[in-house]
Amino acid sequence: MKEIDAKGLDCPKPVVLTKNALKENKEVITIVDNEAAANNVKKLATKLGAEADIKKIENDYEVNIKKTKNNKETDQEKNEGKVYFFKSDKLGKGEDELGNVLIKGFLHTLLELEPLPQKLIFMNSGVKIVTENEDALDSLKELEEKGVTILSCGTCLDYYGLEDKLNVGEISNMYEIVENLNNSNVITI
Repeated sequence: MKEIDAKGLDCPKPVVLTKNALKENKEVITIVDNEAAANNVKKLATKLGAEADIKKIENDYEVNIKKTKNNKETDQEKNEGKVYFFKSDKLGKGEDELGNVLIKGFLHTLLELEPLPQKLIFMNSGVKIVTENEDALDSLKELEEKGVTILSCGTCLDYYGLEDKLNVGEISNMYEIVENLNNSNVITI
């Protein structure tokens, strides 16, 4: 069994260390100092087909991971569908009011596409769309209901003080975001 002390490490370091340890070990324990990091490590383990559980021990979190026999990424996880990457809460540069109108229209128009995008990823001020933009929320919820994965950068949510205001989708981490961008047909907004 391999034990990783990832307390105090910035995202995505705990995830990367865990992934590397799982290449050579059947059991890994990763210790982190916050719940978001623990959830990110658990998400990685689950994605790789391993069993994982989180235990809170005083101020830290211990993620216990055990490999199962089938630890390959599925074809679905390697899907090369379109991924839209939102790096701002506005569409285009210029007047903020126009940028808000355009982002609302863009997200609503995505609902009309065939096929729908595989994922929407929100980073930097783009996370304000999934937390503060009430005009875009209905379209985002409908996209999620239709199977579109919506991921938001946890570090970005934390930076803007929005981690408790996520209205749609799930909190992600830098490793997962970069992996998705690397394995997909990406359109940057």
